[in-house]
Amino acid sequence: MTPTLKLLFVAASLTLAGSPCAMAEGPIDAATAAVLADGKVAKALEVIKADDGRALDEQKRITEIPAPPYKEQARGAYLLKRFQELGLKDAAIDSEGNVIALRKGSAGTPKLVVSAHQDTVFPEGTDVTVKEKDGTYFAPGIGDDARGLAAMLSLLDALNKQQITTVGDIMFVASVGEEELGNLRGVKALFRDHKDIDGFISIDGLGVTRVVNQGTGSHRFEMIFKGPGGHSFQEFGLPSATHALGRAVAKIAELQTPSDPKTTFTVGTVSGGTSVNAIAAEARMAVDMRSNSTEELLKLEARLLDQVKQAVVDENQRWQSDKLSVDIKLIGDRPAGIVAEDSPIVQATQRAVTILTKAPRVTFAGSSTDSNLAMSLGIPAVTIGGGGEGGNWHSRNEWYRPVNAWFGPQNALLTMLVLSGVDGVTKPVLPARH
Repeated sequence: MTPTLKLLFVAASLTLAGSPCAMAEGPIDAATAAVLADGKVAKALEVIKADDGRALDEQKRITEIPAPPYKEQARGAYLLKRFQELGLKDAAIDSEGNVIALRKGSAGTPKLVVSAHQDTVFPEGTDVTVKEKDGTYFAPGIGDDARGLAAMLSLLDALNKQQITTVGDIMFVASVGEEELGNLRGVKALFRDHKDIDGFISIDGLGVTRVVNQGTGSHRFEMIFKGPGGHSFQEFGLPSATHALGRAVAKIAELQTPSDPKTTFTVGTVSGGTSVNAIAAEARMAVDMRSNSTEELLKLEARLLDQVKQAVVDENQRWQSDKLSVDIKLIGDRPAGIVAEDSPIVQATQRAVTILTKAPRVTFAGSSTDSNLAMSLGIPAVTIGGGGEGGNWHSRNEWYRPVNAWFGPQNALLTMLVLSGVDGVTKPVLPARH
């Protein structure tokens, strides 16, 4: 362990000793100290910092390869090439579009996934050219999640340059379908096809001191209201699809949800009708519901769907009709989940963050990421930041600044090595589930 890292480790241990999350600090701290004391690991951390400029260039290059929802193929092809260039010769693209590569350990177990997602929220044809102004970079998707992909490649490069062999296997994944209506299709396929995964790390977002150990579940529905339609004057008296939709929105707006666990809803989009002087034959809306609790999410869903159906009844009764109906279609299903703060994967992440960044406090949070799927299956998982600063997520003026950006891949590397173990140095702290 270099003198600097040793001082950081001692300081972090003192800080964590009084932490309410210190239940597992003995074995986790011992493993962290052993990993940091290894000369190859210390050098790998230095390599990542020295690689910061090249990693930013990689991030910009990835950003400028379009990856619209369900059309990530070009970016996937590039990442496959980069995996292979970094020594993962057996890297391949699976049936869903995930780029997957296995870096074998000395024992083959546990198996830990390190992942970042390929896709963006932006439609085909969006200008993804990176523009720079006063050290800030602007482009759709430059932080979410081009940074995560670049961080993953940076840590992989450091592993190879220092010839570090883990005890457990590390599966590197560039996933598809994390955003919007992708519905986590990439990780759903991953866990369907690979039943032996013991832990999961997603690199998504930027803030390194924020650790996501809770998966916010979401259900999304499309509601299509259908009626006979007709002339606004001559057929006046027929039920209107847009009127029914309006009744539904009004009812939904009055729903009450708990603040803890946080549970939310919104009518995100509405459309319908053909002209100003026509009774609408069709109108549709898309609804998003989220909660940190599966139970509360299901309660909200039941109440909201009842209100939508009641809106149809009300519109029909208003005109003494039975001609109006609604089709309700589930278009998004992200399961909720949580990993305890005293679990090895959360504790390893907490220690890595504290040691590397000297952060006085690590924030645990809930969010909707690829880790949701692992958490819902009972598989230990966290989502961690790729490093740097940014904002305006999911907008065309998304921005990124590479402030201490190397902390992202350093944190991912140290967390990964503590969990998987380093051959001849320390045993894995991630339990094998199989």
